[in-house]
Order: sequence, then C-alpha cells, then structure tokens
Amino acid sequence: MDFFSGLILAIKFFGGLGIFFFGMSTMSSALEQMAGEKLQKTLEAMTGNIFKSVAAGALVTAIIQSSTGTTVMVVGFVNAGIMTLEQAVGIIMGANIGTTITAQILSLDSGSSASSIMSILKPSVLCYILLAIGAITITFSKKKKLRTACEILIGIGLLFVGMTTMESAVSVLNDLPAFREAFTVLKNPVLGILVGAVITAILHSSAASIGILQAAAATGAVSYAAALPIIMGQNIGTCCTSIVSSLGGNKNAKRAAMIHFYFNMIGSILFITAIYSLNAIIGFDFWHEPVTKSGIANFHTLFNVTVTLVLLPFRRKLVALTERTIGSSEEEPQEKLLAILDPRFYSTPSVALEQCHKVIRAMGETALTNVRMAIKAIVDHEDFDAADFESNESFIDTCEARVNTYLLGIKDSDLSEASKRTYTEIMHAVGEFEQLGDYAENLYEQYTYIVDNNITFSDEALCEIGMMSNAAEEIIMITAESFENSDGSRSQQIEALEEVIDILKETLKSKHIARLQAGLCTVKNGIPFLDIIHDLEKIGDHCSNISIYILMYNDNGNDFDIHEYRRVAEETAMNPSDKWREYYESKYLNMILSGDLSSLPRERGAAAVK
Repeated sequence: MDFFSGLILAIKFFGGLGIFFFGMSTMSSALEQMAGEKLQKTLEAMTGNIFKSVAAGALVTAIIQSSTGTTVMVVGFVNAGIMTLEQAVGIIMGANIGTTITAQILSLDSGSSASSIMSILKPSVLCYILLAIGAITITFSKKKKLRTACEILIGIGLLFVGMTTMESAVSVLNDLPAFREAFTVLKNPVLGILVGAVITAILHSSAASIGILQAAAATGAVSYAAALPIIMGQNIGTCCTSIVSSLGGNKNAKRAAMIHFYFNMIGSILFITAIYSLNAIIGFDFWHEPVTKSGIANFHTLFNVTVTLVLLPFRRKLVALTERTIGSSEEEPQEKLLAILDPRFYSTPSVALEQCHKVIRAMGETALTNVRMAIKAIVDHEDFDAADFESNESFIDTCEARVNTYLLGIKDSDLSEASKRTYTEIMHAVGEFEQLGDYAENLYEQYTYIVDNNITFSDEALCEIGMMSNAAEEIIMITAESFENSDGSRSQQIEALEEVIDILKETLKSKHIARLQAGLCTVKNGIPFLDIIHDLEKIGDHCSNISIYILMYNDNGNDFDIHEYRRVAEETAMNPSDKWREYYESKYLNMILSGDLSSLPRERGAAAVK
C-alpha cells in the first residue's frame, strides 16, 4: 500500500469516526431533550435504595448514551451535596451497564440474511431509511416533539453510516500482515487493557472505542483473546473524563470519580483473572476464533453486569477505599458540619430537623462573613482573598442543596404537628439564607468591577456605604440567632431595622443624585454605588422574610402564606415598635440625614454593629 492509498484510508476511517461521533451526539442530545429534567430528577429520586440506584444509573446512561456523562453528573451532585458517596456507588455501577446499549445496537448489523426483506431491515441499509424519514420530516414539520423524535432517527442513522464507513476503511487493512500481527500482540492481556484504556481516554467515549473495535472485528482479524482485554481496558479508560471533571470539586467529588475508577479497575482485574484461569484449566474452544460484533457487545454486557453483581455487596468497602485514597489529616470544618445531617436521625425527626437548624445558622454566619469581606475591600481597600470568598459561597450553596435533599428523607407520617411546622419553616427559610449569600456575591462582583475600572468613591460615599453595611451586618446576625432559637420575640427588632435600611437606601440614593447634579460624582462611579446600596437593602428584605417565617412557625393558626401573613402583621400589634425604630434611626440614619459625616464609623467587623 502506497502513501496516498494509506492517506485516503485514514481520511475515510476518521471521517467515519466523525460521523459516528456526530450521530451519537445527535441521538443522545435529542433523547436527553425529550426526557428533559426527568433525567436528573430520576437520579436524585432513586438513590434511597441501592437497586434503584443501579437501575437509575443504567436507565439514564442508556438514554444519554454516555456512562461518562452520567458519572460526571453524579460527581456534580456529590460536589453540591445533593448525593452522598454511598448513593453515588449504585448509579456509577448502573452507568457501566447502561453504556453497553450502544454496542448492542451496533451489533444488530452482524451476520447476513438471504431474504431480500430482511436485508432491507439490516441497520446498514435501514440507516438510510431513518435518515430520509428524519431529514424530510424535520424539513417540513414545525412540531417540536416530532422534530426531536426525528433527530433521534437521524442520530441512529448516522451512527450506522459512520460504523459502515469505518468498517469499509478497516476491511482494506485485512490483507496486510502487520494489521493481523498487531492483534496477535494484543492477546497479551496487560497490553490489551492498556491499549483499550488509552484509546478510550483519548476519545472520551467507551461507546466510540467499542465501535472502533467492532469495526475492526468485521474484518475477521480480531480474536476473542485480543478483544476481551481491550474491552476491559476501555472500561478503565472511560474513567478519565470523570476524574478530570472532579479536579475542581471538593474531596467527595474527587472520591466519587475514584469510585468509578476503582470499580472498573478492580472489576477488570477480577474478571481477567477468572477468564484466563478458566481458559488455562478447561480451555475455551472459541478463544482464538474471530470475534463478531455481537460477540463484542455480548461480552461487554456480560462483563459489566457480572462485575456489578460481584462488587455490589462491597460498595461500602469501595467508599472506604476512596476515602483512604483521598483523605485529609484533619477533617475540614465545613464537611464536619454537613456530616451532622445523618440519615440515622430520620428515626427521630425532631433531632433531624434540629441538625438542619444548625446548618442553616452556619449558612447565615458564612453569608455575614462574605458580606464583611466584600465591604471591607470596597470601603477600607483591604486585601481580598477571592479563594476564601468563593469557598464560602460554595459552602452556602452546598448547605442549601444538602438540607433540601436531607428533608426529602424525612417521612411526613413520622412528623408530629410541631415537627411539621418546623419542617415547613426550614423549607421556606433555607432559600432565604442562600439568597443572603447571593447578595454577598453581588457585592464581590461590584468590588471586582470597581477595581477593574479604576473607580474611586468620595469619602462621603464610602462612609455612607460603611454605615448601611453595618446595618445589613447587624440584621443578618440578629436574624441568624432568632432562627436558630425560633425566637419570634426579636421580630420587631428585625422589622424596625429592615425599615431603617429601606429608608437608608432611599436617602443615600437622593444624596447620590444631589452629588451628581453638583458635579461631585460621575455616572461611572455612581452605577456601582447604587448597585451596592441595592444589594444591602435586599439583604434586609430577606432577613425580614425569615423573621416572618419564624413568627408564622410560632403561630399555629396560619398556613405559611408569607404575603397574607405580612398583610395581617401590618394591621396588628406586630408592627415594629417605636422604641426599636427610634433606636436604629439614631444609630444609622440621623447622622446621615443631618449631614454630619465626620463621626461616621469607617471600621468594619462585629464591633461596628454592637
């Protein structure tokens, strides 16, 4: 074979591989679109039972045609705190079973049929029928569901076109002695596993590498002895993407990816040991026979199902192994806190709900820390540790996800009337506390904007921001303490401070407009100023909402309708008392209204709000 003939074959092969990839992507995207959010909800909902977890992993992977995609999704869930490591094990095992569907679909083209009708129904011919139906329908139809269904048909059609193209290119190589010798060398199990793992890692798809192996098998040059180690190596290579995706996550995310790796690695070692031992003892008649596409698909399925059944009873050992592999000399405080959301407390719901209260209180404290960090950077020009800030924000988001997931495990039938009210209060309040973190993040973004655009505030503007942020910090502290203790007696204090924060915002906005008109301020630095006081005012609003939820929890005669309850509260004696309003006006508002800014505090921290 000359150079140009080889080049043409390479172009044809990689062109077929490209069509194969595009077909698989088109099909899986359309299937995922039809399933919508049900995929993620299926994974989240079916993690309570190990067999359901395996079924969920297999189902979702069969739909999206990617075990890597499912595993990456699981890594994300674990990183967000939605799923524990033990729950992740079953889904990862199921994903390995679900990924065998692609090979089974491709194996439908194995063999031949003398019947003219059956030959038309063979995938290598049927693919063109599917492409024609899909393309024509998409061209003339405007119905979204029908178009999505036709995209699935086109994806399947392209899958087989790509497969046929690769087979055609590889078949020419069958006459080359070097081609057959290569697969003779790959009978070495270690080398076969290594080649399968490397190719799959490069392609980021075990389905694609299986497809290439099936295309090579169509030439008759690949024996069972060469194919089996390659298939096991492909299972190991598919772990590469999930490991890479976990690098930016927390320790548990990395452990979830390692579970995927250990599962496939241990399974391959056990399986290849068993296969080669049996072959040495009894001798398989088929061992050196050419493997077919269906033979590859069937072994791929047999391997993954058998390994899942064997390792399923040892799932906790897998978790323990990953924890030892990716451990820490000292448990991180945030992980230690989230560990109190232990499913074993489900048997005593009141205790389980109390753990949620502790986590939410930590969310409030962390949000307060982030608000202080951002304001110190804006007002006092202190160095800003972006990594700490982002870690805190991630912790707040994780807490919300973990609390919401934890609450789903508490059975309504086990709750007393008092616990039901606590449950509802927590469900409402956890989102409000998460919003406090989001507005702290908004303040951080304002700081970044200020630095990037070389914006400088006047001393007066900085003092005004400092004063309003002191009020925002105080309302967060009071609200977190009130929530932790379910103390509705502090609601008047919170409501009074929230009203003063609202007045502060309007006052500072008016003063800013006056500075603009006097030429003492520009639009460039005015925009972030207005955004900052807006974010601080919204913090007060969310604290007020939490205060109302605490009041509703203590009032057995309501159904947690915050808008109706707020209306009733405004018509009753629950309105903020004159004492607290006067106190906070004196503390935060009067000096600004009087224009005497010389004594306004610039220092930050707890001392400024006491």
